[in-house]
Amino acid sequence: MLANIAIAAAVLVACVLIYAATRQGTFRVARSVSIMAAPEKVFPLINDLQGFNRWNPFYGLDPAAKFTYRGPDSGKGAAHEWDGNNKAGKGRIEITESSPPSKILMKLDILKPMECHNRVAFTLVPVGNATEVTWVMSGENSFIGKVMSLCFNMDKMVGGEFEKGLAALKAIAEK
Repeated sequence: MLANIAIAAAVLVACVLIYAATRQGTFRVARSVSIMAAPEKVFPLINDLQGFNRWNPFYGLDPAAKFTYRGPDSGKGAAHEWDGNNKAGKGRIEITESSPPSKILMKLDILKPMECHNRVAFTLVPVGNATEVTWVMSGENSFIGKVMSLCFNMDKMVGGEFEKGLAALKAIAEK
């Protein structure tokens, strides 16, 4: 009886792992918000990483985390490193391209709790008196990421944080 249960459990685990292996190898999370301000007013709130962290929802995950800024204050080469608890993790983000006032690209390297290397993009498009800001994160889905995606919906988890951040950005930019 126990042998049959063990075999059934092993087959079930094997099926889950095989199914996970067939999952998509990349991911993309995107959210947008309309801000009643010109792109020239919104752009610096993203392009300066200290300003970015005024509204970044991931910044406050660990109030005791250590933060270090490197490179220029803003634009290409500006970088921000953090080292915090398991919730905040450890990582680095760097602006790799800055095209005022319409686009900012970043490289996001998370080292803990689970290593990943993603791309982040912000696009700002004028629409009448407003600016449509889109925040996108994309990257490769490792095998562990594929297994985790069976239980956790990354779009909902990360997308929800993007929504909070964009709402905070909107509140700051519209003052």
